[in-house]
Amino acid sequence: MSLNKVLLQGNLGADPELKYTSTQLAVTNLSVATNERTKDANGVWIEKTEWHRITVFGKAAENCSQYLKKGRPVFIEGKLQNRKWQDKEGKDRYTIDIIASSVQFMGGGAQTSNGTSYNNNYNNNIAASESIFESSAPQLEENAVSFNDDDIPF
Repeated sequence: MSLNKVLLQGNLGADPELKYTSTQLAVTNLSVATNERTKDANGVWIEKTEWHRITVFGKAAENCSQYLKKGRPVFIEGKLQNRKWQDKEGKDRYTIDIIASSVQFMGGGAQTSNGTSYNNNYNNNIAASESIFESSAPQLEENAVSFNDDDIPF
């Protein structure tokens, strides 16, 4: 038995990038920064930032694109996926992506131009800090729990 699971809590380093596949499946890429503080040999605190590439599919991808902005804190649950691609010179390159199975918006939400906070347009039934979007990644594992967009309560 094996396990491929990732949990991240960090801030968006850029606005989400929404694209659609040829079959009209929404795909959003997120750049999330996590920070770690450690002491060096002299006892001085050093902060290290790691950047993570997150891929979100389906309705969750559209929701992320619509409601998330640079700097917003998020909690991501997903799995690691190695990806091979070719650069402009034709050389093979490798990237590790995190395929999100859920994205939780954290923090107080974005401010509108009049200074009031919006609550992700869900009739104020769900606080922005508790909004969870499930991602419908196209390659689900055989024993994975499946759902459709109608199961999402907003």
